[in-house]
Amino acid sequence: MSDAVRTPIRLGVLLSGSGTNLQAIIDRIAAGTLDAEVAIVISSRPSAYGLKRAETAGIQTMSLSKEIYADPITADEVIASSLKKANVDYVIMAGYMRMVHAPILRAFENRVVNLHPALLPSFKGAHAIQDAYDYGVKVTGVTVHFADDRYDCGPIIAQRALAVEEGWSVEELEEHIHKIEHELYPDTIQLLAEGRVHVRENGTVAVDPVA
Repeated sequence: MSDAVRTPIRLGVLLSGSGTNLQAIIDRIAAGTLDAEVAIVISSRPSAYGLKRAETAGIQTMSLSKEIYADPITADEVIASSLKKANVDYVIMAGYMRMVHAPILRAFENRVVNLHPALLPSFKGAHAIQDAYDYGVKVTGVTVHFADDRYDCGPIIAQRALAVEEGWSVEELEEHIHKIEHELYPDTIQLLAEGRVHVRENGTVAVDPVA
């Protein structure tokens, strides 16, 4: 299928904060370099600025309260139902500070994608940039992977390394990490749009070369 007639994939974006990676996706779609459309944005926090970014772009939004999240399985059933209603092809976690559970993972098997600010399997968890900085690594980076029922695990789709320069503050490291995220995430979603990403039986990912 040529680029001219490729049907854009539909994305459901999960976020919890400012939504800079959502904005990078929106901008790449607007620039015509990402064959996708964001069908719905769902936030775990009603105050998340990412919701405003979505509303500005004319995207349907939804936010869940802490009360709903008191039972994470019920919350994920609500989310999965909304994603299915929006006919999404892939679920994109963009700064979503919660684990996803069986209701979402079953409904979108090998179609829930997460972004992590380190080179997995190193520095899992919510403080990856600070942890890598404190460890004194000379190279870190960004990972895009399929989510599973373990935190920051699942098949790795793409990684991009970053050499840490002597004298950087943790804030400077974070700035460079975010710059890579804003490039790598849309690039990887485009691979999905082109149908080039496949999960092998052994749980690793194959990416087809450009035809």
